[in-house]
Amino acid sequence: MEYGNGIVGDMCVHMLDMVRWMMDLGWPISVSSTGGILIDPRSKANITDTQTAEFDFGDVKIVWTHRSWGEAPDPKYPWSATLYGDKGTLKASVNGYDFIPSGGGTAVHKDVTYEFEQYPEDKTEKDLETHVAPAIRGHMRDLLANIATRGKPVADIEQGYISTTSCILANLSQKLGRTLHWDPVAGRISNDESANQLLARPYRAPWVHPDPATV
Repeated sequence: MEYGNGIVGDMCVHMLDMVRWMMDLGWPISVSSTGGILIDPRSKANITDTQTAEFDFGDVKIVWTHRSWGEAPDPKYPWSATLYGDKGTLKASVNGYDFIPSGGGTAVHKDVTYEFEQYPEDKTEKDLETHVAPAIRGHMRDLLANIATRGKPVADIEQGYISTTSCILANLSQKLGRTLHWDPVAGRISNDESANQLLARPYRAPWVHPDPATV
């Protein structure tokens, strides 16, 4: 945890960001999380091997769960999002999606679209994750277009801030054992000063934590 934010900060942030984008969600009203190092307490790692987090957006509740042991509930979707709606269930990952209609009907499956014919270099470029190469190009085009127009890219930094803060709050909730309510205007946890003290880690001298009032 001294160098990152565990599995929640590494993987949940991506899935939560995707769901927030798909459903046009802003800030969660509250965040709660439970879990811990339940399988190997003698491990050198100090990040959770088991954790569940709930992000409450009012009408929409998003639940994240991970465990670094056992098998995934759906082997086809080990890292993914499942959306349960009144018309069906959507399973989505970076490799494809499946939509299963409620009450019968024809299911829809779609694999990720590779662009090997247009960009054959994708097959040989070292360390490239080919399944995300088309998305990378899309983001690059979007970024360059918005630099030219002074517009706002689809992956705007504010959205990254919201998703990242939400995941940090989940880790703090798990550590403290209580639900946290975030005030996005003040940039603070509401009515919980001991939790606010954990928002910034102590820095080693001579380094100091940036102060918004002076940067």
